[in-house]
Amino acid sequence: MSPRHDAAEHATPAPADPAKHHGVVDATWGTAIKATAHCLAGCLLGEVLGMVIGTALAWGNVQTMVLAITLAFAFGYSFTLIAVVRAGLGTAAALKVALAADTISIAVMELVDNAIIALTPGAMDAHVTDGLFWGALLGGFAVAFLITTPVNKWLIGRGQGHAVVHAHH
Repeated sequence: MSPRHDAAEHATPAPADPAKHHGVVDATWGTAIKATAHCLAGCLLGEVLGMVIGTALAWGNVQTMVLAITLAFAFGYSFTLIAVVRAGLGTAAALKVALAADTISIAVMELVDNAIIALTPGAMDAHVTDGLFWGALLGGFAVAFLITTPVNKWLIGRGQGHAVVHAHH
């Protein structure tokens, strides 16, 4: 008898999830960019809608910013909520996933964006028809994207943030 061995006998079993090593997820910049773009879409939609509504109704700066930030969180959470419900999660569980996945990302994005708007001379008093309004808003989100992407990479690398969502896709 010749000692014949199958390669499968000596193969090291692959880990259940090759991206995870000792509880840490191997987060790529591409994954972080996609997660941040997802966050940006919800924040931008909510923020623009809130600013447009508040400005059109001639609300004060504080009321307008509160509405814009509230809508940014609502739209940011809803994008994730809809995706994980479609993937088969119940509403209550999906809400927990959305809160876990998006809270820090949305908070950082909103903090940076609104700080830039507040610190841009004249931006708080600009009307939706002014270039300054859109320049401060979109410029703030561009900077917020650059700052939030490494935050999301860090969170994903620790199995948090959008890493929670990926378990349900």
